[in-house]
Formats: sequence, C-alpha cells, structure tokens
Amino acid sequence: MPLPPTNLPNKQSLAKGMGANMSTIEEWIVPADAKISWPEVVGLSSEAKKKIMEDKPDASVDIIVLAGFVVVTMDYCSNRVRVFVDSSDKVIKCPAIG
Repeated sequence: MPLPPTNLPNKQSLAKGMGANMSTIEEWIVPADAKISWPEVVGLSSEAKKKIMEDKPDASVDIIVLAGFVVVTMDYCSNRVRVFVDSSDKVIKCPAIG
C-alpha cells in the first residue's frame, strides 16, 4: 500500500492561502465566540430545540429519532444542528453544528 503524500498543505497554510488572517481554518468557518455544541440539552426532550434556537436563531435544527439503523449525510453545514433522540424523545447525543 502506498504512503500518503507528505507535501499536503496544513490548516495554517490553507487559511493563509485564502487570504485569511487567522491560525486555523476552523476559525475562518466558525467565529471563536460562536456556540458550536449544546451538551446541556442531553437528556431533555422538546426543550432542546428551543434552547438551541435561542443560542443560534439562524440554525436549521433537525430532530432525528434513532430507532434502528439511521443514515445521515456527512457533509458539513455551518447552520445545521442535528439532535439525536431516542424513542421516548430524549436527546441522547450532544447536538453540534455540522
């Protein structure tokens, strides 16, 4: 099996190449003071979406019931928050932007 190339750009050089004045590409995508996860809603039910919308009004909050096998896309969306709940409507995983 061939080894991966060693000359790939790192996050800092990518940010610099985009003309960004910051240390990492994450800072370019999400401001440092922005809330990106909501661990405090784990165990809650319908209050979870309301809490997330208070913190991030422009969020598209998707409630996903984990009952059996669930497939979600792996793309990153800076205004999407997925909330995974069990069959009793309780949040079972820390919701986060993505």
